[in-house]
Amino acid sequence: MTRTATELLETTTATLAPDPHANALVPLIARGEASRDTLATLALEQRWVIPADRRAFLHLAQRATEEPEAAAFFEMLAEGEALAGERLEPFAAACGIDEARTRAYEPLPGCQAYPSYVAWLALNASPTDTVLAITANFSAWGGYCAIIAQALRTHYGFKGDECAFFDFFAEPSPELDRKATAAVQAGLDAGFLDEERAHGHGRLLQSYEALFWSTLLQLA
Repeated sequence: MTRTATELLETTTATLAPDPHANALVPLIARGEASRDTLATLALEQRWVIPADRRAFLHLAQRATEEPEAAAFFEMLAEGEALAGERLEPFAAACGIDEARTRAYEPLPGCQAYPSYVAWLALNASPTDTVLAITANFSAWGGYCAIIAQALRTHYGFKGDECAFFDFFAEPSPELDRKATAAVQAGLDAGFLDEERAHGHGRLLQSYEALFWSTLLQLA
């Protein structure tokens, strides 16, 4: 029996869900045991990740000439990255990051592997396959952000806008979910979607996500 896009998204997200023990840093932050310097490094790394992902999503939208539903999904993602970039700045300031530290900072390869692979997908992968892979990955990322947002308030004394970056990604987005479902369904109907290939992309995204956190953990 042919599966619907909703069923495929649910099973893919479940299949690609990370090992609960794969990310040791977020529990450390949740207990208030990560250093403020580690939080600052997280902010500095995200300053590289956010604009890179935004450009990659815009490129995917431009490539999706035969997949308008996928294009709409990536356009919304790009808009979201722009908003996230604005919300990142109060968090960075609360971590004590000034212009001099920003200029002197050299990004960590382990943290930048994820956006590098997103850029690879933007250049090489089918847009609809990428919708499926990225949507599965976002489920884990949103959960991490919800935990961090709470910990910043509970253990680190951050308030309001200083937590807005993580609140933004933790908040469910029914409209984005709707666009993802429409894109995957259109890909299934048109024969654009290669489930096995999309799962391969998703597994690599999850691996690079884990590498991001484990790289930061070495500094904690």
